[in-house]
Amino acid sequence: MALLFLNSISGGEILVVLLIVLMVFGADSIPSLARNMGRGIRQIKDATQDIQRDIANSTKDKTSDVKEIADEIKGTIDQTKIKL
Repeated sequence: MALLFLNSISGGEILVVLLIVLMVFGADSIPSLARNMGRGIRQIKDATQDIQRDIANSTKDKTSDVKEIADEIKGTIDQTKIKL
């Protein structure tokens, strides 16, 4: 996944931002910040996958229900054709 804004940022600008982050948060807290951000991103990714899985499962259930109803209708039509 490419971040869209990274195309317009040069290496020097990234270095300045990293230095500012280092000065604001300090060297001791940066690893814990990165760890917490990683955990947060992982939780968001897991939640997204769960939602996609739930949607796929509900779609499969509905599809099988529709197929059953269609088969019943076809059976009824076939029986009616035989009677005629």
